Amino acid sequence: MKQIRIALIASSLLILSACATVDRAPEIALHELERGLVATQDPRISPNDQARLDRIAEDFRRRLTRGDQRRSILALSGGGANGAYGAGMLVGWSQRGDRPEFDIVTGVSTGALAAPYAFLGSDWDDELAAAYSEGHTEGLLSWRSFAAFLSPGLYSPRTLEALVEEHVTPALLTEIAQATREGRRLLVATTNLDSGETVIWDMGLLAEAGDENALRLFRQVLLASASIPGVFPPVLIAGVTESGTVQQELHVDGGVNTPFLGVPEGMILSGETLPGWRGSELFIIVNGKLGLSRRQTRGSLPSVFARSYQSMTQSLLRTSLAAQGAFARRNGMRISVAAIPQEVEASALDFDQDAMKALFEEGRRRAVSGNGWVPLDAEVVEPPSPQDAEPAAEAAPDGR
Repeated sequence: MKQIRIALIASSLLILSACATVDRAPEIALHELERGLVATQDPRISPNDQARLDRIAEDFRRRLTRGDQRRSILALSGGGANGAYGAGMLVGWSQRGDRPEFDIVTGVSTGALAAPYAFLGSDWDDELAAAYSEGHTEGLLSWRSFAAFLSPGLYSPRTLEALVEEHVTPALLTEIAQATREGRRLLVATTNLDSGETVIWDMGLLAEAGDENALRLFRQVLLASASIPGVFPPVLIAGVTESGTVQQELHVDGGVNTPFLGVPEGMILSGETLPGWRGSELFIIVNGKLGLSRRQTRGSLPSVFARSYQSMTQSLLRTSLAAQGAFARRNGMRISVAAIPQEVEASALDFDQDAMKALFEEGRRRAVSGNGWVPLDAEVVEPPSPQDAEPAAEAAPDGR
């Protein structure tokens, strides 16, 4: 199992990797930067930036009042190679004929890579399918030389960088900018290792800037959001400090702090109700499984390490889903969740073309048949009982 192999290598190389570092450029005064190196508007949103979040919420509320169309948000989770399942769900949803135009699309990790296509709609399904099912990700886990283990990532980021550069084009940003001007929002999460905080990126703001620097930062953000710590090296992104200097920050996989980006934490914890959101929908595609199947864990270091990590991430996922559910009930929203069925073979680190094609097809088939979604309720957020080797049969929400 690749997760176990990664765990074993990570453990055995812990001392060596402790010597690894990332060279940062020295801080520089903002006025000394060459023109265009920073966005004229800050595309970053802190989860505690209530003013920015309120503006997004108000934009969404205003869209809710327009016409009879049901307003919707799509959240795409992390999951590595399992992102092929979510991509298949989106394509199959289009083929079924009832996929909505999302008002807000968010992405974390592999979900960040798919989010621009999901945001732009069914016209970009061919590009989405190609990215996940035509072998573009093979070689993603290409080993470095032994000397390169004195590095903050076990694998070279070159294939991932090439994948992002190939698919994130000026034409893509032009389309995203147009959708943003219509009041829709594309948001991606990274984790700032220096502050330990989740950073929400307004990708539409970058797309509207439309220049070469904006394109480069757009790619950097997607690369950072998909950079699993220890597997790929972190990404350096320039940020402005409170004192007005510019320093490079270390950004990694948004999934470190949150499995998906739904309603921001601050809005959930405020306890306030948002009457204008009543009747809206939140769709969450989990590029993974909702629970761990019961099995005997071997007492070896890699087995214990891998199983503990899996249990931890599953617990975080269920907690996050429960928090979204509490917000939805308070505000009259409807939440539907899609996830890889328990009986389907899937691994976040299996980038083999045949395996990803099979996952893509599984997601597409389930979406076309209408069996891909379950309503968010207690059964979804509670861990499976020891007897539950297989999940309960999925029931599609009305109208799917």
